[in-house]
Amino acid sequence: MTPRRLSLDGAWTLTEAGQGEAIPASVPGVVHLDLLAAGRIPDPYVGANERDVQWVGERDWTYRRTFDVPADLLDATAVDLCADGLDTLATVHVNGVLVGDVDNMVRRWRWDVGQILREGENEIEVAFRSPLEPMAACQAERVLPEWHGPLEPAGRGYVRKSPATFGWDWGPVLLTQGIWRSMYLEAVPVARLGDVHVRQTHADGRVRLGVEIETEGQATRAEVVVRLGDAEVARTEAEVGENAARARVEIEEPELWWPNGMGDQPLYTVRVTLFGGDTETDVWERSVGLREIRLVRESDEWGESFRFEANGVPFFAKGANWIPADALIPRVTAAQTDDLLQSAAEAHMNMVRVWGGGVYETYAFYDACDRLGLCVWQDFLFACSAYPGDDAAFRGNVRLEAEDAVRRLRHHACLALWCGNNEIEQGLVGPEWVAPSAEGDGQMAWADYDRLFNHLLPEVVGALDPDTDYWPGSPHTPGDRADFNNPDRGDAHLWDVWHGRKPFEWYRTAHHRFCSEFGFQSFPEMRTVETYTEAEDRNVTSYVMEVHQRSGAGNALILHYLLAWFRLPTDFGMTLRLSQILQGLAIQYAVQHWRRSMPRGMGTLYWQLNDCWPVASWSSLDYFGRWKALHHLARRFYAPLLVSGVEDGPEVTVHVTSDLGETASGWVVWTLTDLEGAVVREGRLGVEAAPRANTEAGTLDVAAEVEAHSPRGLILWLAFEVDGETVARNLVLFARPKHLALGDPEIEATVSEADGETRVTLSARRPALWAWIDVEGADVGLSDSFVHLRPGDPQTITVRSDLDPEAVRGRLRVHSLVDTYA
Repeated sequence: MTPRRLSLDGAWTLTEAGQGEAIPASVPGVVHLDLLAAGRIPDPYVGANERDVQWVGERDWTYRRTFDVPADLLDATAVDLCADGLDTLATVHVNGVLVGDVDNMVRRWRWDVGQILREGENEIEVAFRSPLEPMAACQAERVLPEWHGPLEPAGRGYVRKSPATFGWDWGPVLLTQGIWRSMYLEAVPVARLGDVHVRQTHADGRVRLGVEIETEGQATRAEVVVRLGDAEVARTEAEVGENAARARVEIEEPELWWPNGMGDQPLYTVRVTLFGGDTETDVWERSVGLREIRLVRESDEWGESFRFEANGVPFFAKGANWIPADALIPRVTAAQTDDLLQSAAEAHMNMVRVWGGGVYETYAFYDACDRLGLCVWQDFLFACSAYPGDDAAFRGNVRLEAEDAVRRLRHHACLALWCGNNEIEQGLVGPEWVAPSAEGDGQMAWADYDRLFNHLLPEVVGALDPDTDYWPGSPHTPGDRADFNNPDRGDAHLWDVWHGRKPFEWYRTAHHRFCSEFGFQSFPEMRTVETYTEAEDRNVTSYVMEVHQRSGAGNALILHYLLAWFRLPTDFGMTLRLSQILQGLAIQYAVQHWRRSMPRGMGTLYWQLNDCWPVASWSSLDYFGRWKALHHLARRFYAPLLVSGVEDGPEVTVHVTSDLGETASGWVVWTLTDLEGAVVREGRLGVEAAPRANTEAGTLDVAAEVEAHSPRGLILWLAFEVDGETVARNLVLFARPKHLALGDPEIEATVSEADGETRVTLSARRPALWAWIDVEGADVGLSDSFVHLRPGDPQTITVRSDLDPEAVRGRLRVHSLVDTYA
């Protein structure tokens, strides 16, 4: 029989070390969640409560429970105690016997407890220690160079704990402890699977699966079955040797897995069954996509390429960076994860980067990416800090962590890249160790960096997942690591606009090969702000609003750029919305330019997709999954067909950028209007948009019209039509929006129902820029929003909600740019 599990999830008790009173606890969970449920701490996400719960991370905490063991479980060959995640420093006792000493949050743990268990009632205790004292002791020996904020404790690089739990410039300082993933007992059969690795060879229109199986115990045979849906594709017996088995499976006419927008995502089921004698003793089953994903680096006219290919087809990587979806990580549900990733796919993303300051995500995360065609750039968990790479014990811990992560994730179709770290080469490494001082941040030695990121981690990947490429750090420039943002090779983190305070137009001067981080902040919308503020806090300079802003001068920076582009908004709510429009405009400038630059540039992953608490940040989806303006704009600037214009004085060069696999023949219809919407001039440009390329459609010289109407009096509207259907829209302004004397657009909204959908059609008497709709008091899904309305060119938005059309009509609110200041 297959291994039997006895779950230890559910009800436990929690006690502060040295205190006698216990409170109820839940597993999986963390101490903060248990204290919050017991009413012992205020909600750290509300107001400035985060400051009042810092004591939690300074104390030690113990989880206990009893559990009943049936006699038949003890009849197994052995019984293992398994923990999928313990945060972070802990000892584990069963019936008073020490069975494990834990020092890594992101490793799985397994101990043989068969001789300790007894039939009937047993007791387990997991005693956690705060990492602060060990960190301080290590810091006393040698100070680790790192970047951290005012509340964030120093020395996080000494502890193998999710870096973000110490706080970040978008997240709270909540130093968690707890049994954060499942814990269970597992009966060990006479033979079991230690590990299974499925490798693929693609050739001559067929795929060969090589199934490499590690076994433990007295295995006699193994069987491999491959299915696609309900259909069995292949079945074979594996050759069983000592502690190993091996099988080869040929798949004729394979259905290939493709990134989002390039094709479908069929998933085959590979099931490996192990037998001891005639008895089935263990089963391994996973979903596998048949595909080849490569990072291609080769010399070209600009230097060295940095592009991904799927099944031999190059593609422009469109996506964003992922952080944990809650600072209290066990609170994240599979449904929440799926919703956030579905939103990414709906915005035409084909890649997400799992950033190195978070965690190796759940199976639900990678399963969703498999289904949605979201390639995963996976960082190992090192970020913005030096690490003691010269410490052999530390390296040994890291090796076990990396082996565990690679074995757990390597079968996923979505996995595109293993990356060593985040931003360590960006100023934290040098020829020798230098402690931080008033003169600088300090640095770790390249020799110690190399031990981790150029030897240990690539060795693990090479041994356990040789079919996935490894990249040492992000950003990284091959050949000259100190020049980490070289535009000719490698990947780049371009923060010249936000942190460097350069204008949005600066993006058009950047010609890097792949931009894996860049971003601009905004506030969340009013409904989200209301969850953490009182009425008196609703001013962007209030104490609470600044507590929920972790990027230094972030609020001031938002207002600085806002006033450079837009008029001063009339109230707090409009300030929130206008900040989102500003954010969308910033990222649109960057992405449209980099998409126009392909094949020189072949990827943009903006910072960041999601939030871990309600906060002002760089995200396009807020903590509750609500779409900011940026996410709506991303659905357009990441669309398979993009029309855009680059203004140079009174000349506009029009581009059509395509991610399609075939030529798109159509017309760019351009219309130059005044601010009343009257047509000044119009025309059409025939375009044969080349596949997976940028095509220059032509240059428009509108100097005479600009002279007659002034740059502040004109709008150039662009539409790309294929077979008579408008597939992409955009506009070009000759002056910043704040200088346009826009009148009341007099938007009319018509609500209708068609094919079971509620649709809102917007039309305007005068130009309406960034028009958006709200359904008062409801979270709804919208097919579009923050659209530009030209008189005579209505646009229809589909509303997804449980409300009927009449309810939507009664609660519909429509606004545009004019409403932010009029």
